This record gives sequence, structure tokens and C-alpha cells, in this order.
Amino acid sequence: MLWKTFRWAFAVTAVGLVGGVLYDGWTALGIVAILAVLEVSLSFDNAVINAGILKKLNAFWQRIFLTVGILIAVFGMRLLFPVVIVSVSARLAPQDAVHLALTDKERYQELVTDAHPSIAAFGGMFLLMIFLDFILEDRETKWLGRVERPLARLGRIDMLSVCAALVVLLVTSTTFAAEAHQHGGHHADKAQTVLISGVAGLVTYLVVHGLSGFFEGRLAGEEDGEDANGRTGTALAGRAAFFTFLYLEVLDASFSFDGVIGAFAVTNDIVLMALGLGIGAMYVRSLTVYLVRKGTLDDYVYLEHGAHYAIGALAAVLLVSIRYEVNDIVTGLIGVSLIGAAFWSSVRLNRATAG
Repeated sequence: MLWKTFRWAFAVTAVGLVGGVLYDGWTALGIVAILAVLEVSLSFDNAVINAGILKKLNAFWQRIFLTVGILIAVFGMRLLFPVVIVSVSARLAPQDAVHLALTDKERYQELVTDAHPSIAAFGGMFLLMIFLDFILEDRETKWLGRVERPLARLGRIDMLSVCAALVVLLVTSTTFAAEAHQHGGHHADKAQTVLISGVAGLVTYLVVHGLSGFFEGRLAGEEDGEDANGRTGTALAGRAAFFTFLYLEVLDASFSFDGVIGAFAVTNDIVLMALGLGIGAMYVRSLTVYLVRKGTLDDYVYLEHGAHYAIGALAAVLLVSIRYEVNDIVTGLIGVSLIGAAFWSSVRLNRATAG
């Protein structure tokens, strides 16, 4: 099971490390390895969340997630995304942004830093909506009952998660973003940028998650024999799986923001960034599939709760980072600590139940 699930990750690791050595010598090997560890440590909660969604898909779509999905994750988020944000923020042609990344790495990093508020606002709002929709739902299993019970009762109010997210966005844009603007000199109005990017993140979540939920609901209805149109389950299963896959990709992209930005603390070279973060992303994908196939989420019932609390913490970190610099070690430790606490609570519950 372990070899079968992680064999692609091992292969990508070997290719990535060799590629780093061929590209820039033995020093590059260490940089690529550090970036891979950084990505895994920051994205462990991503694997747990993805596993909860991926287990709804059949084996075919799980393979798509691990193959086509990883190409999107590596080339889309880890290689093209830094180029795109520089191209958009600096109003450069994509080829000019690539040339800048390879020839003037200091200027390239400066442009990425300037684009950070919009990235953080988009990713922060997307992740915040995931956390709010989870914590405001009345679930049979509760980890922190004193917190989750009253929030579940509040969750009966329609659109509460959207309203709460918009309030957070307004506060962020008028505090952190406004302060950032005061210290930003000639930069564009950060408050307006944060507000627009945050709304875009919220809308993206609502559209992608809504479509995924719609097709999942149609599929469930068909399985119960409720379809009156004579459609077969295959087409709807395909569409349901497709939008769930799309949701996973957007979710992965949101989780990737902190890793991509944090990578600039290690290197400005986009080739080494793509290699290191790509290796880490492959391990996260493989770990996701491993959790699904081993049924770990069913055995440790609080893991999903811990991961969602980690998502809420990451959303807060992204929004705070619009004004204040947050160390990546702190970000990683928060996620690992919350998931570790949830795991230990699950172990204690299993022991109590067995006894």
C-alpha cells in the first residue's frame, strides 16, 4: 500500500533533486530539499481536508487527482502562478515576467511582495469560507463541544457564513490593508485591492463549491431513484466528479499561497521553487490518497475537525499577513499542532470506546 501510493512521489523526488543539481549544482539540491519539506509541513492540513472530499470519488477520479491534478498543482501554482501575479501586478507581458524572474530576481521578488495583499485576501477569504461552513454546520460528531454546539445553532441562520466572511473582509480592508497603504508609499490603494480580491475569493468559493454540491445532490437523488428524467447515473457521476475535482484544485491553490510566498524566503529562483514545491505537492497528493485508502479519517474521527480549525487559523494568518509579516514556521506549527491535538483526541476516544 505504502509503495503503491507513494511511488510517484518517490519518482518525482528523484527527478526533482537530479534536476536541481543539473540546473545549479549541489547547492541547489539542498534548496530543493528544503522547499519540499516546507511545502509538506505547511500543507499537511491540506491533505486531511482533501482526503475528506476525495473519498467521495471513485478510483478513476482519484487517479486523475494524483496525475492530471498534480500537473496543475506543480505547473499551475508552483511555476506559472508566481509569473502570473508579477505579470498582472506589474502590467508586464508573461514572457517579460519570465525574463525578469530569470535575470533580475531581486526585482521579481519585490513585485511578488507587492502583489501579496491581493493574494492573501483571495486565499484568506476562500479558506475562511471553508472553515465557517464547517463550523456552522450541526454535525453528529463534535470535537470541541462547548464551542461547536452554540455555533451550530447559529448556523441555522441562512447565509450566516457569507455575512460573517464579508464582515471580516470589511474589517481587514479598513484596518490591516489601510495600515499597509500608509506604509506603502507609492503603491496602489491596498484597501481597494484587498476588498476586490477578497470578494473574488468568496465568489470563487460559492461558485465552485455550489456547483460541486449541486451535482453531488443530483447524483444522490438518482441513486435514491428520484430522477424523473430517465437520465443514467454515469453522466451525473461524471459531472459531479468533475466539479468536485475542480473544487479540490481551487482548494489546493488556496493552500498553496503561503507555500509559494514563503518559498521566496529560501530562494528567488523560480526553477528551484517549482522543483522543490512540486516535490512537496506530490507528497501531499500521495498522502491524501493514502488517507482515503487506509480509511484513516473513519478511524480517527476528529482529524477532519482539526484540519478545519487549521484552515481557519491559516485564513487568519493570510489576512493578518497583509499588514504584518508572519513567520512560516509559526504557520506550519499552528496547523500541525491543531491536527496533532485532534489526532490525540481521536486516539483517546478509540481507547475509551474499546475499553
